This record gives sequence, C-alpha cells and structure tokens, in this order.
Amino acid sequence: MTNDAEEEKNPVLSSNGNFVVYTKAHDLYAYNVEEESEVRLTNDGGELIYNGWASWVYYEEILGRSSRYRAFWVSPNSKYVAFLRFDDSPVPEFPIYHSPGQHGKLEKTRYPKAGDPDPIVKLGIANLKTGKVVWADFDYSIDQYIAWPFWNPEGNVLTVQWMNRKQDTLKIFAVDPEIGSTNKIYEEHQDSWVEWFEDLKILKEGKGMIIRSNKSGWAHLYYFDSNGKLIKQLTDGQWEVKSIAYVDEANERIFFQGWDDESTENHLFVVNLDGSGLTKLTEQPGTHSCMVSPEGKYFIDRFSNINTPTKIDIFDGEGKFVKSLGNSKSELFDEYNLAQVELFRIPTEDGFELPVKWFLPPDFDENKKYPVLISIYGGPNAGTVRNSFPYWMQQYYLAQEGIIVASVDHRGSGHFGKQGVAWMHRNLGKWEMNDYITFVKWLEEKPFVDSNKIAITGGSYGGYVTCMAMTYGSDYFDYGLAQYSVTDWHLYDNVYTERYMDTPEENPEGYKNGSVLTYADKYKGGLLITHGTIDDNVHMQNTLQFIDKLETLNKDFEMMIYPGERHGVRRKFMHAFNLSMKFFFKNLLGRDFVM
Repeated sequence: MTNDAEEEKNPVLSSNGNFVVYTKAHDLYAYNVEEESEVRLTNDGGELIYNGWASWVYYEEILGRSSRYRAFWVSPNSKYVAFLRFDDSPVPEFPIYHSPGQHGKLEKTRYPKAGDPDPIVKLGIANLKTGKVVWADFDYSIDQYIAWPFWNPEGNVLTVQWMNRKQDTLKIFAVDPEIGSTNKIYEEHQDSWVEWFEDLKILKEGKGMIIRSNKSGWAHLYYFDSNGKLIKQLTDGQWEVKSIAYVDEANERIFFQGWDDESTENHLFVVNLDGSGLTKLTEQPGTHSCMVSPEGKYFIDRFSNINTPTKIDIFDGEGKFVKSLGNSKSELFDEYNLAQVELFRIPTEDGFELPVKWFLPPDFDENKKYPVLISIYGGPNAGTVRNSFPYWMQQYYLAQEGIIVASVDHRGSGHFGKQGVAWMHRNLGKWEMNDYITFVKWLEEKPFVDSNKIAITGGSYGGYVTCMAMTYGSDYFDYGLAQYSVTDWHLYDNVYTERYMDTPEENPEGYKNGSVLTYADKYKGGLLITHGTIDDNVHMQNTLQFIDKLETLNKDFEMMIYPGERHGVRRKFMHAFNLSMKFFFKNLLGRDFVM
C-alpha cells in the first residue's frame, strides 16, 4: 500500500473498509483503498507540531497510555476523521541523558512541569475523500484542554470535551464536521476538580447521551437529551459506577460495572433507560471484569477473589450461568501451604473505615513476632485493596518466609467516592500519611507485630508515599524501598499535579507541605532508593534532588541506579527484584536472600 522510508503509525480502518487512516512523521494521512492512493491531510507536522499524534502530557495524563499516542478518530460513516493538532513550542524542554558510547547523548523532551505552559491544541476535522480540513470554532489563544471526542452513531455530529486550565470546569460541545461550528450542550463545575468522560455514550437517532459523572460525590449515570437537558438520573446512592460496559439501545437498558455494598469488589449491573430495574448480574463476592456481547444477550465474566484464582465463564444477559471457558485453579492448588489472606477494615479517628488486605504466614502464630511490609501505591482514586486473587506470588512468598505483607487504602483512594478523593485537593501527601500512620498505630497494638520492623514500599506515587513515610512519618516506619519516586510536586507534569494541587503560584503552602524535601531532616535511615536514568515520566531529577538534600544533612541511605531504564525497570527486572528481596530479607528477617 505504502512504500517510503517513514513509518506509518496507529493505522485505523474506516468502517466501510475504504480508508486506512494513520500518522506519519507527525502528519495525518488517509489511504484510499479503492483508488490505491495516499492523501496527505495535514502538511505542517514536524519536530514541534504533531497532527493526530499526542503531545507527551496528553498521552500520559489525558488520552491515556492505551492510546499509543493516537489522537485521531474516524467517523462511523467513514466520511471524516477528527484529530488534535499539538504545538509543543511553548512547552519547556527537559534534557534526559543517555550514557552509552564515548560521549553519550541528550534526549530533548517537551515536558510541562507544574505551572509551565501547555501545548497549544486545536481540533480539526478532515474530509477523507476531499482532504479538506476545517477547524472547530474554539478560542485557541486561551489556556485550555480539548480532548475525548466522540462521534454520534450516524457520523454527522462530533461531541468534544473542553476543560479549563484549572481543571474545575468541563464542557461538552457538539461540532458540525462540515463547517466546524460549536454548540455547548453540557457544563459541569466542581470545587475540587472535574474528570474527563472517557466512556460517554452517544445514542442513535439523536436520542441523547449517557454520562457517568461524580458531581454528587459519587460516580453515577445520567441520561441527557442531545441538547444537554437532563432526562433522568439512572443511579444514585453512596456507591460507585466505575464504567459503562454496554448500552443496549434496542431494549433500552445499560450494562455497567461498579460496586454497591463493598468497595473492594467489582460487579456487573444492568439498569433500564428510565432508571428502573437496577439489577446486579454477578453474585459471587469478589472482582468481576465483564465483557458484554453485542445486543446484550451474553457476557463473559473474568472472576476472582482473595481465595479463588481467576476463572472465566459465560452468562446470559439475565445473569444465568451458561458455560465455563477456563479456570486457572489447578488440581494441585489446595495442596499448597499458601499464606492466609484476609480482607478487613480499620477505623480512623474521624470515621473512615480503611480497607486492608494482608497475607499472614501459613503457620501464623499469634504468640510470635512478625515484621510487616506495607505495599502501597497511594495516588488519588487509585486504590489497590481488592477482593481479588493476586496476579503474581510475591506476597505469598514473603509471607511464607515469615513477613506479614499488607496493603491499605486511604480515604482518597476511591473507596469513599469522589467526596473521599476530594480530601486530597491542594494537599497531596497529608491524608495519605495520616491514614497510613493510623494503620501503623493499629499494627503496633497487635502482640504479634514486631514494631521495630515496619517497612513500606511502592513505585511512582507509591515511591513518593514511601519517601514521605521515611521522612515525615519516620517515627512510625523503619525501612522503605522507594522506586522511581516523585519527591517534589514542582517536578512533576502540570496536568496531573495541577488537577489536585492547583499551580505552585496558587498553592505555595500545599507544594511545600507535600514535598519530601521539606521533611528530609526527619529521616532516620533505612531507605533504599531506585530510579532509571532515562525515566521520561518521573524524572530522575526527583531522586537527585532528594539525595542531594540527604547528603547535605549527612544522612545515610542506599541507592541503585538503572542506566537506560525508563519509568519502572523492565530489562533489568530480575536485578531489581533480587535487590528488593535482599533488602527485605536483611532488614526484616535478619538473613540473606538466596534464589
């Protein structure tokens, strides 16, 4: 089809099979299959201009990593392609050093840190047959974010979402693909921050749209007409809709995933388009990840809980079992002497019940003393305590060796809705540490816990929390393994950071109080830090500024640098794994780790 030196990226076939749309050298192209010809839809792509290819901060924080940088969307009628055009010229350049070779090299990236200018983004719509491009009628001179467009099923109207720089107001616009005119059909404001509608559903024949919003403090479904007038709130209460699985328009019902009574679980539900008939289709306590078939006649359920390895079954649209597709539990499973896994909650002084999952040694004895390893992530709305079977067996192994391995989620982790997450607004670090320290205090009351061997570990945001625990919380945590950690929010990207913290200019105290560097003088020892040298997400600059502070204070720590590794260690995973095991065995068990 094509035969030139440039690589075609993210090819998408139009629904009628007549066009293949892709990007090449930061321009957008369409290949006409019938005419066997390539049409170049944009012409200004280059080092700083990207058409249909996302700027890094959009890829990481707005469109998501699953986009693979794709920033174009072909209409269902195969007539148009909507795309975002990025101009990265206002974005500051950040150098990343590569060490191989005699002189090494610098990778120059465009990375907006907190308070920095954003890329300039425009929304274009190209006619696939004529190649004509029109631009949506927005004021592109202001600070704003434009993303998450959805075509209506007929392909003649594009809805696109707009957000202000402060990220507390979101609007939905209907765009005419022929002339680019815009019409606002929805607006939402929250005092903390708003979030993108990533699973917005546009109904056929102009019958409206389904929005999943957390504006009430809990994520629920709302049915609006095409002009943005509310027809019906479909779900309500102190529980959460996590995603829209399928809209069965023929039978006027919506399948969705979420939780009702227990936030550590995930289930499939169905509700009618008039708000009646809310039904939970999955019954077993645990985590159900479901895929609904076209027309909603069946769904595939991938299920596990703390005591049940993953199994996959088919059910009909009413929740009746049809057939088993697979079960990862072998015949020998029950013969293994695995850790005892328990799921429970502990109270905070101000009324939250924090979920905890821990792995106890198989021969657990309350009359013995055990070290505890707390494994966390800790980011906003990113809880890790789930009633599910673990993907890998590290927790079981460490428990078998005599370590209690625990995970605990704080009030802002998502278990208490948006109203819980909003506690983190303008003060990242504060409530995470408050709740993790509450858990350690609870642990120290247990006669079987060795209160001198409390360790914590995590990566990325979990690395940040680990560093905070070893500085701010050093009276409670004895050892920590911090991996590719944020250490100061001035150093992380602006979209993520400002969503929760506002800008450094607007919230100087919040940035100071949320910085690991502020509490470096409280550090007492016992910290191992790791980082990849070419991490393009959380720059190694974070680690370097932290260790510079520790060295200035004459504090001892351990450190392992991974040359050529980005965010998370991939190529040298076994080295990083062995390093962590040696650290935990030495400090928590008092013996060497042997493979």
